[in-house]
Amino acid sequence: MTHAIELQDLHKHFGKNEVLRGIDLTVDPGQVVCVIGPSGSGKSTLLRCVNMLERPTRGRVYVKGVEVTHPDVDIDAVRRHIGMVFQQFNLFPHMSALQNVMIAQQRVLKRSKGEAETIARENLDKVGVGEKCHSLPGQLSGGQQQRVAIARALAMNPDLMLFDEPTSALDPELVGDVLAVMRKLAEEGMTMLVVTHEMGFAREVAERVVFMDGGVVVEDGNADQVIGDPRQERTRAFLHRVLHPEG
Repeated sequence: MTHAIELQDLHKHFGKNEVLRGIDLTVDPGQVVCVIGPSGSGKSTLLRCVNMLERPTRGRVYVKGVEVTHPDVDIDAVRRHIGMVFQQFNLFPHMSALQNVMIAQQRVLKRSKGEAETIARENLDKVGVGEKCHSLPGQLSGGQQQRVAIARALAMNPDLMLFDEPTSALDPELVGDVLAVMRKLAEEGMTMLVVTHEMGFAREVAERVVFMDGGVVVEDGNADQVIGDPRQERTRAFLHRVLHPEG
């Protein structure tokens, strides 16, 4: 079976700052893998290397068997199979929710306006904001904006979804709505690589949890093991800080 994502000896430097120090990681089709770890551990950089928003300094990245680090790769063709949801929603502020979900379909996939609108409405309904289709982003809560951003990614019919701390910019009471959408996607079999600090979500939804620190993978295993009974002291210390912040 071809991996959905495969990282081989992935390194990334920003000047003298070595952010990724030789990452090996695979994600299989239909798998949900959550990446956890302290700020500055390289989690977001790893995610951005998968679709070449950051070019690795060394190593190889494969998406569905295609080496995206190869100099001759058609990266735009590969990116059409990858949905990405960021911390910030990156919606066009002058466009309605519906228009935000339509625009890439029309420009990138060359869908007609009618087809793009039908698919946009279906996906806005799917994430629970169908009634907000004519609202501008500024008229929506953060959680609603993030769900529009997820609908925009889904409208492109991706084979896999990358989530970079999708709830970190949200007020706590809005986090649950976004996680519920992601949980539903997981149940439907979407391949997902999720950078998150939501330990409850990781434990409940992820098949695997990867703990990163200092640009390396410290621990990689099933969610109950890594979060519930971590083997590495660095993992235990991190989880203690996250789960018992007052202690």
